[in-house]
Amino acid sequence: MAPITNSDRYEGSVDFWCDVYGINMSALVPLAKKFASEEPSIEIVGGENVISWPFVVKHIDCYTFTVEEFKSITTTYKVSSMMLAPIHGFGLWFEVEFNGPAESCSNLSSDSSPLDIIQKKRRRASDSTVVLSTAPEDEPTHWHQTILYFPDPIGVTQDQIIEGSVTITPSEENPRCLNIHLECSTGGQNLVKDFAMR
Repeated sequence: MAPITNSDRYEGSVDFWCDVYGINMSALVPLAKKFASEEPSIEIVGGENVISWPFVVKHIDCYTFTVEEFKSITTTYKVSSMMLAPIHGFGLWFEVEFNGPAESCSNLSSDSSPLDIIQKKRRRASDSTVVLSTAPEDEPTHWHQTILYFPDPIGVTQDQIIEGSVTITPSEENPRCLNIHLECSTGGQNLVKDFAMR
């Protein structure tokens, strides 16, 4: 997961209403903002849209995970913006590594962070390892990325700290649907937003 900028989409879905072929329809901007940020959007964004190094929301070892681990996933994050840009939201994606038997993970310490585990595995460069990635910098897949758009962009400068937390829980009505609670702070600006992914 990482903060993203996507001015083209924001201009096309929100700013568009300020001048619709010469007609000022800006009265619709609040509704457009609500609609654009109400639910997560499944779309393709490129690596150029990502404005910080990503952070791992959850590392899952398919050999050892339990169903209990999925009842609620919460992580805190603290990243630094790599550029001067507006944050329009956060992008989420997944990577799956198919690396054979479980002993391939035995040399990792139990206190390794999920990001350390992923980086160490990538450095192995094993011919038997296959990685399926839906990350923005990789070849697009039919899974795309999940984007959590904000109603209003938050401006950040290069090297500005962006921090907060994200909690993902299954919906009580339909366990295949997810509820996502996002908190984001960039110094003077704070955002708390709930998303329902259907």
